[in-house]
Amino acid sequence: MSLNGMMRTSVSGMSGQASRLSTVADNIANANTNGYKRVTNEFYSQVIDAGTGVYESGSVSNNIRNEISRQGPIRGSTNPTDLAIEGNGFFVLQTENGDNYLTRAGAYNVNGEGYLVNGSGQYLMGYDIAATGAAPVANGYGGLVRIDVGSQALQANPSTEGIFVPNLADDATAVVAGNLPSANAATAEYTSRSSLILYDNLGNERQVDMYFTKTATPGEWEVSVYNTADADATSGNFPYGSGALTTQTLAFDLATGYISGGGAVNVSFTVPSGQTMNIDMTGISQLAKEYTVIEAQMDGSGPASVDRVEIDSDGIIYGIYENGYSTPLFQLALATVPAPDNLKRLPGTNFSATIDSGDVLVGVANASGFGAIHSGALEESNVDMAAELTIMIESQRSYTANSKVFQTGSELMEVLVNLAR
Repeated sequence: MSLNGMMRTSVSGMSGQASRLSTVADNIANANTNGYKRVTNEFYSQVIDAGTGVYESGSVSNNIRNEISRQGPIRGSTNPTDLAIEGNGFFVLQTENGDNYLTRAGAYNVNGEGYLVNGSGQYLMGYDIAATGAAPVANGYGGLVRIDVGSQALQANPSTEGIFVPNLADDATAVVAGNLPSANAATAEYTSRSSLILYDNLGNERQVDMYFTKTATPGEWEVSVYNTADADATSGNFPYGSGALTTQTLAFDLATGYISGGGAVNVSFTVPSGQTMNIDMTGISQLAKEYTVIEAQMDGSGPASVDRVEIDSDGIIYGIYENGYSTPLFQLALATVPAPDNLKRLPGTNFSATIDSGDVLVGVANASGFGAIHSGALEESNVDMAAELTIMIESQRSYTANSKVFQTGSELMEVLVNLAR
């Protein structure tokens, strides 16, 4: 046995335990750091082949391992732009210089320019749904943009879809053909009327009058829609300054009180200075009850700015406008690599790809290989404080034992030197 070899072995043991204690210190210090991933040490022996009869002690080496792929606990947050990933994937960040990094830390806020950024001012990246849709470039960061939620322009949403379901009174008096609303005459008569507010292309309110009139044919009703702005100034209805926007005939089954054949009912017309409006009237009835509107919902809105944002599990960021209307703005990008534990660790709980980790694959949440996104939540550190304290005690004892071995070797070396005196 070589005394020098024994002392070198104990030094390698102390060095390895010091490295282990360093990882413990880092883990404990970052136990409350959102998105932090635990670091561990793996030891392996180095043996010197000295032949038979004499044993030459080798040494111990350590390898740093990153537990990047291990999920940390998810806790709730009061900030809707705080994000957590449940499953695989990393958020994509971009620095002011255009460098891209990966992270699991999800604390984001809107900066003074309207962009979603983390505490270091790095930009959260995604796809502009309005411009390019959400079709990711799988093998790179192409198509990604900085998510800007604070400087969206005023937006008007023209009406295109609606639902209107009334009950028409079965005992109503029929109107003769010459006096039906579709004739648009001063003598026009109608059974029931409702007015609806719609929106044109510029967000102006456009009111239309919808007339329901029982005809002389049993079970048959006429539906006519007029632009309220064209109504006669004296009567407030007929005759209108221009013809009907649409006129349709509905035929009810006298045995059931619903549309014959049970088919869908759709009334379509063009909103003045607006889009084609489709009103779904499926479920309209002719029953022994007064005219009653059961459901009336119309889309569209006037000009408004974004009041707040909401993010769903697919990572789609919706702008909620001041008038309550919502529209999708961006979709968050997620990225992954074949071997995430081999990513390079960077300051700020960021990571970058390496040869060992493999190339970056970009996608979106809930797609194959990618996890779901939780809004108003954060992924905590995956550090187990109890485990770290246990490791710290073990390393302390092991370091002390190695130092005793070194001390013993030093004392024996002193004895050997004194033999020459």
